[in-house]
Amino acid sequence: PTCMWMLLDVLMDNDLIKDLVDVAKDSALLNGVLMRTKETPNSSEVVTYAPFTLFPSPVPKDTFHQALAVQTHYNRLVDKISQDSSFLEEALATTIKVDDFTGRLFNIYRHVLQEGKIQSIVLGLNRSDYMLDQNGDGSASLKQIEINTIAASFGGLASHTPNVHRYVNHNHTDSKRILDNNPSAGLAKGLAKAWELYGSERAVVLYLVEELQRNIFDHRYVENELWKRNIPVIRRQFEDVAKTGFLDQDKRLFVDGREVAIVYFRNGYMPQNYTEQNWEARLMMERSMAVKCPDISTHLAGTKKVQQELARPGVLERFFPGEPDVVDQIRATFAGLYTLDMGPEGDKTVAMALAKPDQFVLKPQREGGGNNLYGAEICQVLEGVKQSTERMAYILMDKVQPRPVHNYLLRLGTPLKLSTCLSELGVFGAYVRHGQDMVLNECAGHLLRTKSDEHSDGGVAAGVAVLDNPLLV
Repeated sequence: PTCMWMLLDVLMDNDLIKDLVDVAKDSALLNGVLMRTKETPNSSEVVTYAPFTLFPSPVPKDTFHQALAVQTHYNRLVDKISQDSSFLEEALATTIKVDDFTGRLFNIYRHVLQEGKIQSIVLGLNRSDYMLDQNGDGSASLKQIEINTIAASFGGLASHTPNVHRYVNHNHTDSKRILDNNPSAGLAKGLAKAWELYGSERAVVLYLVEELQRNIFDHRYVENELWKRNIPVIRRQFEDVAKTGFLDQDKRLFVDGREVAIVYFRNGYMPQNYTEQNWEARLMMERSMAVKCPDISTHLAGTKKVQQELARPGVLERFFPGEPDVVDQIRATFAGLYTLDMGPEGDKTVAMALAKPDQFVLKPQREGGGNNLYGAEICQVLEGVKQSTERMAYILMDKVQPRPVHNYLLRLGTPLKLSTCLSELGVFGAYVRHGQDMVLNECAGHLLRTKSDEHSDGGVAAGVAVLDNPLLV
């Protein structure tokens, strides 16, 4: 398309680029696309722009709308998995033997199951991430990389990036092709609905946050939407819950003397987030009347092992009996996923990966970016564990091969250069179930993140990807 050629001319004009970069950084600050600095992550005295691309990145219109359309089905799928204890037991049986972290989470799940869940309100805020796989004929197909069911971030900042790209590019691209996007409002709608159903005006939404809070503005945008609705929000860490938290005789959760309606986890997805005290605090929160976002079963539904099990023949049909069209829409987004369990099927996966390591990604059961293994690393790890049960801590996935594009990545302290980039499209989902009734099930917006092709793995918070917007083509 002509706009792409215009963009190519612009990419090569160094003086123009320098001017645009200055305009872009100021525009990011004007629009509140902000982060705290590495030096002072817990203070807002000095802030900077969150890393972002100078130009929006082309995304095929049909593929983009396909990703949005399948989101409400993914919401239902995650919710159905979270209610199916025999499926979770089966799917994670081998993983919990060899992966301590997933094992600890599973122990909490078993505890809550045995004791009996006392809260019938379920709130899910998730983000399903995709890349566009290049087909032989030049077309692209949407392939899911993962679904994040805990602490799905950047909904706040993504609500403010469209205006930045519209302003910077008003001479070079049709700004109508940069879509409005407001995940802040979509995520807040889910939180607000669950808070209303909890039914206590004094009860607070507790953001459970990490120690270093560079990305606080991303949280604050969603928080702001809640304050607009007169919903009180407090921010606390695991340590605060451990120190001041308790359950009353009805198992209502109190932290710092305030009753908690919702625990919104923006932390707790990595092993290093937990001390013994923090594990105890997590168990207390899970046993409580508070609505958990996510509850422990929904957290487990987002594991890589579950993702791989869902790709087995017949599994989606188990969750959507009599809905073949839903099954087809979800399955169309699956990349090839392979088990590393002990036995002939797992052996076949190992042989396949060692023969052609560049065609696969080896994934442990971890969130937070920067954990996956590629190429030569796959061989190193698999050679070490191929005969032992340790291999069951991983799954293997086809490596998606997106078409690279050129762009400038703007990041504090990084010299300006034209990079060859790959993009990942995230779609936010929000749902609330009350007992058996799905009272809210929506696609809450999108997120495009772009990184230089020299980085295989990692997101914005991990310091690899930057914020972007889709330019629909």
